[in-house]
Amino acid sequence: MSEHAEVEGLDAEAVGRWLQERAGVTPPLEVARVGLGQSNLTFLVTDATGERVVLRRPPLGELLASAHDVAREHRILSALQGTDVPVPVVHGLCEDPAVADVPVLAVSFVDGAVLDDRSDAELLSPQARHRVGLSLVETLVSIHEVDLEAVGLADLASHKPYGARQLRRWSQQWELSRTRELPELESLTQRLVERDPGPGEVALVHGDSHLRNVIIDPQDAAVRAILDWELCTLGDPLADLGTLLAYWPMPGDPPTMRFDASTVPGFATRDELVEHYAARSGRDVGAVTFWHGLGLWKLAIILEGVRRRQQDDPRNLTAAGAIPAQTVDELVSYAHLVLDEEH
Repeated sequence: MSEHAEVEGLDAEAVGRWLQERAGVTPPLEVARVGLGQSNLTFLVTDATGERVVLRRPPLGELLASAHDVAREHRILSALQGTDVPVPVVHGLCEDPAVADVPVLAVSFVDGAVLDDRSDAELLSPQARHRVGLSLVETLVSIHEVDLEAVGLADLASHKPYGARQLRRWSQQWELSRTRELPELESLTQRLVERDPGPGEVALVHGDSHLRNVIIDPQDAAVRAILDWELCTLGDPLADLGTLLAYWPMPGDPPTMRFDASTVPGFATRDELVEHYAARSGRDVGAVTFWHGLGLWKLAIILEGVRRRQQDDPRNLTAAGAIPAQTVDELVSYAHLVLDEEH
């Protein structure tokens, strides 16, 4: 790699040699951290010919045992090669401690647009804005239709009721990563426990479906790739739809974070997303309000964990900056409102 490249926890020269073997890159290489992601860290590597490769590694500092499993992400992406799910080409996984102190995943660079915020969304035509949400829903349907046995992912996770698993797992994450007491979140947890719809279909679930995790064609708004599979598991497919709704604010909603691209005029409404999913998948979406509330609850816990990592190690800060406690509080309050509106 370039002598100017500095990637925490990686031996630049060793990674460069590994990439030459696995991805066929031509030195010298330039590397830069990219994206607003606050979880696994993403780096763009550009070689002497202009070819680009993406590297992913866990965040810096002490990690929770079940989080940021890059090797698991490698398994999932490898299994999805050749399916209808749009994913990058996998170049390889490096688990050699002589190269990096943590596992490093290398995948192909997918060119296209990423809608990080309103300014990105405003570059699209109103027609493309409307189409992108529908395309994302269609991508979720393709994920949920993956034949788990055929791709070797039937044993990826438990087949037990997904709602209960999620409530248990993320409650544990909250206890391990919280920075303060938050009674309103505790009461939200109890409400979700009481409304859990129980056993449902078992399908591949992306776990983190939102606009920032897809690369789209800027012309027709088709999804070229869906990224960031670290939360992927097996469970109720409506969970992905609920997550998408949680990350899909609309004009007039309470402010809840910086996922505001969908507030630009032209984007599909949440109701349209639900209707399109029902039409494309043929599934009953009657329990979607529970999954929407759960998605907001999970997002609040995830952001609290990011706040904790940023406090423990400032190197985990990105260009998006520190996340204030108020952001988490607003998400929790909004989740209560969503559950209040359940018919």
